[in-house]
Amino acid sequence: MNIETANRLYQYRKQMGLSQEELAEKIGVSRQAVSKWERAEASPDTDNLIELSKIYGVTLDEMMLGAKPADEGKAESDKDSNTGNDDTAARAEVNENGERVHVGFDGIHVHDKNGTKVDIDRHGIFVNENGEQKVYTDENGVVRKSEDIIAEEKKNSNIWMKLPYPIVAAAAYILFGTFNVMGGWGWGWIVFLTIPLYYTLVEAIIKRKAYIFCYPVLAVMIFLILGVTMGIWHPAWVVFLTIPLFYWITKRQ
Repeated sequence: MNIETANRLYQYRKQMGLSQEELAEKIGVSRQAVSKWERAEASPDTDNLIELSKIYGVTLDEMMLGAKPADEGKAESDKDSNTGNDDTAARAEVNENGERVHVGFDGIHVHDKNGTKVDIDRHGIFVNENGEQKVYTDENGVVRKSEDIIAEEKKNSNIWMKLPYPIVAAAAYILFGTFNVMGGWGWGWIVFLTIPLYYTLVEAIIKRKAYIFCYPVLAVMIFLILGVTMGIWHPAWVVFLTIPLFYWITKRQ
């Protein structure tokens, strides 16, 4: 069973107000079996599917192929035709981008004109794109993602972010101390300031957003290096004046 079908089973059960134990008792299976269905770890057999469709009051096609639950479809229809109650109509708005936005005690729901739906409520987070569930929260409160989202994240992961740079910095510190480089043990610790510089630089390059780079730490490093190696603590402090200039320039890009 795929993630989308598993999430539909979860949504139908929640709409009926049933716990996993109550549903399991109605069908004659264990709670663990229901849990596995809703986590896409197992699939109900034909008899159980028929029982589920009877309990939920939907057809097998609606349950397995992604047709909207009757109540949800009616609610959407009511919103579209403005036949819903006044409270719902007052809280459901269509913004300038053609997105339907609903904010209330029942959660936040945003449906855009491209078919993407984002629902955040007491049941968790659910993101649906063109009928495909991309992100959902399972029974245990764990946020799960579809296989294509996971594959895309792995594809976009950068090898440089996985580099254990703190170990590199620690090795450099030992070398500085052993061979009395950069002030030896006394001032060699400055190399540890390069750790946030490394990771924020890689992230800034990946996302193409220069302001992500941890420039204040770089300013501190420059100040310390100039002071320790050349003794020019003054006017080296001027480097700190470049911090607001850096963010002013990068935020405008």
